[in-house]
Amino acid sequence: MKKSLLIISTFLFSFSSFISAAKVDTVVTFSPSMNKNIKAVVIIPDTYEKANSFPVFYLLHGFSGNYGSWVNDMPATKSLADTHQMIIVCPDGGFSSWYFDSPTDSTYKYETYVTKELIQWIDKNFKTIPKREARAISGLSMGGHGGLYLGFRNQEIFGACGSMSGGVDIRPFPNNWDLRKRLGTQSQHPENWEKHTVMNLLHRLTPKSQKIIIDCGTEDFFYNVNLRLHKELKYRNIPHDFISRPGGHNGEYWNNAVKYQALYFSEYFQNMGNKK
Repeated sequence: MKKSLLIISTFLFSFSSFISAAKVDTVVTFSPSMNKNIKAVVIIPDTYEKANSFPVFYLLHGFSGNYGSWVNDMPATKSLADTHQMIIVCPDGGFSSWYFDSPTDSTYKYETYVTKELIQWIDKNFKTIPKREARAISGLSMGGHGGLYLGFRNQEIFGACGSMSGGVDIRPFPNNWDLRKRLGTQSQHPENWEKHTVMNLLHRLTPKSQKIIIDCGTEDFFYNVNLRLHKELKYRNIPHDFISRPGGHNGEYWNNAVKYQALYFSEYFQNMGNKK
């Protein structure tokens, strides 16, 4: 297998020149850790050719989604690169990876892929600002878990992280979303479930060391675990933004949520002096 990383197609989304002139590339990268090619969408802003470098927002899809889910299902996503002058990267996280390196399935090493293999390639092939203060990560549902899981575990890589309708505590859902395939059953492998839930990573955080945003609708089946995470962060004096508004676990909610998250990360990038 050829272990090169190639841009395979480019599409100019011209749904409205007044809304966005952003260019959307589909790239394919090779993952040495999983020995396979993996696709990603990369959205570059309209000023890409004129500017020297840009911060990057890594945006993760949910369970059963793919690299194209954000641009295909949430139309607001495409314009955000122009609005905030950032590069947006939407990796393929597999049908049910949950964005960790599975302790039971060696073919699922998506933490390694996103945090090492993909980021290294993006920084090499696009005009990025290759430092933590210019990187943010978030996602929806399974990707919301991934945004905080990868963010909390890799603070030297991501200066900001977030979650939208995220499964931020997987333990109350032992029979859902292929989690047993990735971790083993909770009854037989409880240690895997304890180690791979966002809720048990808060000891890694130092107050004010990372910008954190959490968003979940009040009708969402993940609302209670998000509310608990918010309260636990408050108890530990970890500053964060918590958005709670009417809404369920659906595209209508995420199409709005991603706008708040992009604005939040854009302000972080500007405050850190990375806006070029």
